[in-house]
Amino acid sequence: MSTSLAIRSALPRARLVTRAPALARFATSGAPYAYTPGGPIIQGSVNDPTAFPAPSRTHGSHHWAFERLLSAGLVPLTAAAFATSGSSYPVLDGILGVSLVMHSHIGFDCIVVDYLHTRKFPVLGNVAKWGLRAATVATLVGVYQFNTNDIGLTELIAKAWTA
Repeated sequence: MSTSLAIRSALPRARLVTRAPALARFATSGAPYAYTPGGPIIQGSVNDPTAFPAPSRTHGSHHWAFERLLSAGLVPLTAAAFATSGSSYPVLDGILGVSLVMHSHIGFDCIVVDYLHTRKFPVLGNVAKWGLRAATVATLVGVYQFNTNDIGLTELIAKAWTA
């Protein structure tokens, strides 16, 4: 800071005044970007302001409330599934499987939205978003197959716990 102050005080005042018309010429010349305070504004870059999305009941506070209810509901649902046998209550086993997959999907979707958003990563963001959706559907199909054709999710965890 002291170096720049020393340089400013060493420069004659007349030289600083003659620099102003040069800036005015640049502002009125045929430059591709006109001079604006704060720098030129280039449209179409990652520094553009984010447009506000249209109001939707599936986002915002309703979306947040659904995530919290799902997370809080997993606690008694998990306890009920392990207190009862999975083969006696297949509906409870199915609800637990779907709830766990949806809870995981919401968590991974937040990661993709935060770190691989399509505005900054147009190709990788879409690949990650659709890859997550495909993995969620494949996991739901696998959980359904496992619950209907095999011992079920809660029986598997109970057997693994006692093994």
